[in-house]
Amino acid sequence: MFILGNLLQAVASILGSLLWLYFWILVIRIVLSWVNADPYNPIVRFLCSVTDPVLYALRRLLPFPTVIGAVDLTPLLLMLFIQFLQIFLVQSLVDLSLALR
Repeated sequence: MFILGNLLQAVASILGSLLWLYFWILVIRIVLSWVNADPYNPIVRFLCSVTDPVLYALRRLLPFPTVIGAVDLTPLLLMLFIQFLQIFLVQSLVDLSLALR
């Protein structure tokens, strides 16, 4: 069973790294929305293409408005959801992998 435990630990590690990376991509995207970034810059286009589909889907799924005044709360809710996944899902996979060893 140690092989399955190692597999789950590897999946948890990769998932945790991907969530961490996406969290920071989202933070950079939020900071860029505060300044007048060039929309034709390849880095800005990449950040928008990675974050906008998830933000649009989250806006459609939520039953309440996420824009209060001029502030969009959707990125904050997504950041909280990423933190939840890191704490709950990744840690549960790590604990399960340790129990299988």
